[in-house]
Amino acid sequence: MSSAASAAAVIVAAGRGERLGGTLPKAFIPLAGVPMVVHAAQRVAQSPAVDHIIVVVRGEDIDLARTLLTTYATPKVSSVVAGGDHRQASVLAGLAHVGPAPVAVIHDGARPLVSPEVVTAVIMTASQTGAATAAVPLRETVKRVEGATVAETLDRDRLWIARTPQAFRTDLLVQAHNQANAEGFVGTDDAVLVERLGQGVRIVEDTPQNLKVTVPSDRDLAEMYLRPSPLRVMRTGLGYDAHRLVPGRTLRLGGVSIPSPRGLLGHSDADVLAHAVMDALLGAAGLGDIGQHFPSTDIAWKDADSVELLRRVTAMVSAAGWRIVHVDSVVLAEAPQLAPFFASMRERLAAAMGVDPSSISIKATTTEGLGAIGRHEGIAAHAVATLAATS
Repeated sequence: MSSAASAAAVIVAAGRGERLGGTLPKAFIPLAGVPMVVHAAQRVAQSPAVDHIIVVVRGEDIDLARTLLTTYATPKVSSVVAGGDHRQASVLAGLAHVGPAPVAVIHDGARPLVSPEVVTAVIMTASQTGAATAAVPLRETVKRVEGATVAETLDRDRLWIARTPQAFRTDLLVQAHNQANAEGFVGTDDAVLVERLGQGVRIVEDTPQNLKVTVPSDRDLAEMYLRPSPLRVMRTGLGYDAHRLVPGRTLRLGGVSIPSPRGLLGHSDADVLAHAVMDALLGAAGLGDIGQHFPSTDIAWKDADSVELLRRVTAMVSAAGWRIVHVDSVVLAEAPQLAPFFASMRERLAAAMGVDPSSISIKATTTEGLGAIGRHEGIAAHAVATLAATS
């Protein structure tokens, strides 16, 4: 398997979470204001090896899960499906939706701090060996006890604590689940089902932060890990774009079609305002620029709606751990008059970014006849984006 996306992820989030208290299902309990399952899905989505994600929840929680995953702009989630009576049944329910992906990676929604690099590593290892699990070495002395007496001191150098993510060739994992179900065997993870087929499972060392949130003290520790560093609380990004005006094109600015005898020429819809905003967001999040993500050499972006591209950029920014606080912008144009369209532009841009229109500022000015814009040859836009860290 190459580094290109080719795995499907199943995130299991059907637990009740009684030990955490409260009325919400465990994976929906917020950490730093964001549900655990959203943290998990956003981090899994950052792995370039993951093509799409299936989230498995209790049947009665499907609508809530879909709402939360949409509200928090969680990328790559293709399905939200009902799980079974226990974890093993829930994983199998998710596997029914992975499609032709050659590798399936399983992750617990109650592990919100998974490293995208570990997700990629278990997928790459499984693609080569058939099966892999994240795990951490046991660093303390372990005793086997009978009654209240030590029967044996185990060799800790040979002991690891298994975690998720766990990745497998999809056909192998489905076979392992089917055989376990036929024999009435219920395992504590997916790796043990594959082990019963005689298949070796490779270990990939996990990060210490990938803890499973089970009791309130786990939640407190996860909150501490998620607390932003003082050096990463706020960021600002700048964006700029300019396009030539030509006959026969629709003039679109801020996602709004504006009456004009000429429109802007570009590979997409040439919405300079939306493009400037996208570049400002990407710059603030340290994610490059729109040319990197939506190159003009790619036919997929021909005549693309820039507001839809802005939705994609917003998802990238969110997955990278940033929240949009405010966007300020200015459009440079001699004509037409843009002020009557500002309210509609703000609404369109705000909806794409998942913020209130009050968080968007749009201004317009002329160049007093100076330069190419002053000669009515084109339109340009500047934008400044302010982001706050969420993780």
